[in-house]
This record gives sequence, structure tokens and C-alpha cells, in this order.
Amino acid sequence: MKDTKRLYETTFIVNASLDDSLIEGVIAKVQDQITKNQGEVTAVQRWGRKRLAYPIAKKNNGFYVCVEFTSPGDLVTKLARFYHLEENILRYLTIQVTQQMLKAKLASPPPAASTPEPTPTTPEPEKPAPVVQESESKPS
Repeated sequence: MKDTKRLYETTFIVNASLDDSLIEGVIAKVQDQITKNQGEVTAVQRWGRKRLAYPIAKKNNGFYVCVEFTSPGDLVTKLARFYHLEENILRYLTIQVTQQMLKAKLASPPPAASTPEPTPTTPEPEKPAPVVQESESKPS
């Protein structure tokens, strides 16, 4: 059976308490692991440091990275093994990108440049209602 290459996407969280050079080293190790096992990295997106929704291994922040690559299917299990052994990777998720996902990705518009937020308008203070005084008329 011919082992065809498929498109995959892996997202992993690196310990954010590391220096930037060490984080780049972890990313380089992941890319090296992919290329050593007959894979080809097509894109690397560094999402940066973000606060985690809940603590993972007593850490509250993580550096998010998303890597797109093509490879044979057996690389996914090797990559999962690598993630388990790498102590600076807190969590990971690897998925196969389907044709439907590719179409949706290509159809969606690119993220817009930073659009200025509308300035909130302050409502004018209410004017007090005019006071109408009734004139007292004495019946004659």
C-alpha cells in the first residue's frame, strides 16, 4: 500500500516562562522532528503568549504555536511521542486537514488590519422639564 502524504495541522502550547530563545528552540525541535520523518513544514504561526483557561502543570500562561505540514500518517504517532517526552510542551493537538476545511480557509477573508473602534458617544444630559406654575385665581 502506498503511503500518501496528507496535510496536517498541529497546535501546541509551550511553557511561557521560558526565554524567547528557548521557545524558538522548542519550535525548531518540532520542525526538525517533522522533517526527519519525511514531512514538510508548510507554515508556522506563532500566536504568542496567552493566559490559559485553567492551570496546566501549575502554569497559568503558555506560548501558542500552530504548524501546518504534509507527511505520511505514521508521523502523527511519532510526533505525539515526541510531545510527551518534551517537558516544555504543556498540551498539543494534531488534526488532519480535510478538503472541506481547506475550502473554508481559502473562502474566508484574511483578517482585517486593525480597525479603529468607534468612539462611544456620551449622551447629552437631560434638560429639566420647564416648570409650569398655575396661577391661583380667586373666584369672585
